[in-house]
This record gives sequence, C-alpha cells and structure tokens, in this order.
Amino acid sequence: LQHLLLENAGCRLPLCCFSAGEALACIPLLEILDLSWNGGVGGGALQNLLGKLQPPLRELHLVACQLTDADSSALGGMVATLPRLCVLDVSCNPQLSEDSNGVGFRQFAAALSKATPLTTLRLQACGLTADSLAALSASLCSLPSLRELDLSCNKHLSGGLSHLTFHLAHVAHLESLDLHLCALTRADLEALKKQVSEKTVRNGAEQTDGGSGNVLVCVSALAVPHLRSVDVSWCKVVGGRLALLLDALQPSVIVELRLSSCRLSADDLHHLAAVCRRGSLSSLRVLDLSYNDSVADDGWSAVFAAGGLASLEDLDLSLRPSASASCSAWLPALIHALPQMPALTRLALQRWTATSQERRRLIHGSSNEFTYSHLPPPFKVL
Repeated sequence: LQHLLLENAGCRLPLCCFSAGEALACIPLLEILDLSWNGGVGGGALQNLLGKLQPPLRELHLVACQLTDADSSALGGMVATLPRLCVLDVSCNPQLSEDSNGVGFRQFAAALSKATPLTTLRLQACGLTADSLAALSASLCSLPSLRELDLSCNKHLSGGLSHLTFHLAHVAHLESLDLHLCALTRADLEALKKQVSEKTVRNGAEQTDGGSGNVLVCVSALAVPHLRSVDVSWCKVVGGRLALLLDALQPSVIVELRLSSCRLSADDLHHLAAVCRRGSLSSLRVLDLSYNDSVADDGWSAVFAAGGLASLEDLDLSLRPSASASCSAWLPALIHALPQMPALTRLALQRWTATSQERRRLIHGSSNEFTYSHLPPPFKVL
C-alpha cells in the first residue's frame, strides 16, 4: 500500500486515531497520506498518527482538520523526520497559528528548514499573521526545491509581507506564489514589487488599502523573464491601465493571459492589438477576455485584425450572464482571422447575438476543422 486516502471518509476520527496510528506503523511503504476534512484529527489527536509515519512518505494532506497551534508543534516534529516529504498541505485550518501566541507554529516553521525536499507548501486560510510570516521566512532559504507556496486567504498577513519577500529572492525554483485575499497594504505591494522573483503570480480580485491601482502596479513591475501565466481577472483597476501591465511584462514567453471582468476599454484592446502585431504574444495559448462588456466594437475588431496569435488554443469572449449584445460589427474581423489561428480549438462567445448567416460563416468560414460541436452554443439566432 502506497496511497492511503481517508478524506472525509466518516472514519470517526479521533476515536480511531490510536488504531489508525498503529496501522500506519504497519505500512512501511506508504507514500501519500490524505486525512483531509476529518475534523477530529485536530486538538491533540494528530500526535497519535504522526508518530507512526514512515520515512518513504512523500505527501501529507491535512486540509480542514481543525488543527490547532499545539498540532502545528507536533507537525513540526514530524516534518524533521521525513526525509522524502515533497508536498505538505495544511490549508483551511484557521487555528493553526492563532492559539498560545503562535508558539507551536513557530516551532513548526523552524522545523521546515529541515524539510529540504519540499516542493509544495500550502497554508491557505491558516490564520497566519505578520509574525507567522517572520517565523516562516527564516526557513525559506533552506528549501531550495520549493516551487509552490500558497499563503492565500490569510487576511491578517496585512502589513507583514516584507518579512517574507527578502527571503523569496533566495528560493531559486519558486514558480507559484498565491497571495490572493490577504488584504495586502501599499507597503506589502511595494515589498513584493522590489523583491519577489516568482514565475507565476495570481492576484485575482485582491483588495488593498493603498489605492485602486496598487495591485496592477505590483504585477506590472515584476517584469520577470520567465513569467508564463498572468491572471488578474476580476481586478477592476486593470481597465484603462492594461498598457502598463503588458509593457512591463516579457510577453514573448506568456502562454496564458486571463483578463476576465477587468472593465477593459477599447483603448486597452487597441494596445493589446499592438502587442499582438509585434509578435510579442506568439506563444500565447489561452486568452480570456470574458465579462468585459464595456469594450466598444472597434476594440474587438482591432485585436482580431492584428494577427500574431498563431499558437492560440482557447479564446473566451463571453459576456456576463445578464448581458446581451450583437457581434455583427466585429465578427467579420474574427472570421477573417481564424485561418491565422490554426491551433484554436475552443471559442467561447456566450451571449453574443448574430444572424443565422453570420453563424454559418463563423462555423464554416475558417481553415480550422471547426464544427458546431466545438463551440459551446455561442449565439442566439436572430
């Protein structure tokens, strides 16, 4: 047995924690253990399980187990004894660092310095504070293999990001840093802007207290050479400022650009068109421009007339559910552009309306092997 899954399995934990711990001692080759969504694991019962884990364990998942600060201390002791641990997910345990002034969490954070094989560390919604970040950051320099760090949904991190960002520059292989819904301040964003060197940043609809443009400034100032995925969806301040983002990035390596519900304007899409025309988005595979009902027809036409999207596989132009509009003004530009997008396999045009003749031209008027089944009913027939 190499993979044991007891996720939300009605195991009546912790009543059986002692027995389960004894059973784990009899599974010497166990590599993946998932006890997520068993609320009884927290509150001290965790020690009965962790003390029986064997060295081959590579992944440990304890999502929403009602872990406390005392459990985090036990977790730290376990981390130091598992030489192959690559994935540790303790998300959705809001009391993990809140009790006893975070003493247990500090012990856990210190023990992480010995978990050198760790590639993924998820601490989403764990009640982390600025002090928690200070404790955690000291161990980051000892995690050379870390690729994913999830600190999202920890609203009390506000004002403490500077503790972390200085050390992030030394995590050479970090690819994903998730800080969405952390109530970042202007100082946090400035610290991130100066020091972070990750390859993927997801800010989503992050709110700050430092002015409406700070999230965009933070992202656009990164200009990291290997950034492959940009998702600022639902960040309303992107509208009118897309040029700042695109000009600061290294577009030639971007494969995914998501700008859903960003209040984009026609001017924003004209700038996007200019970037496409230069060939700077030649590697782009996914482009999400959905829920931007404020874009005028000439903006859509400009993007399709620009070319430079030969690698595009997924294009989403859908309107929000409450909206409806005719695409007749810019649909000819899209139809004309389709032969220049041979890789395109998904085109979403939800809630745009067109005549039956326009629909037939869209389906049959390209060199792609499009059939109607490729399109997730995009049109209403007028």
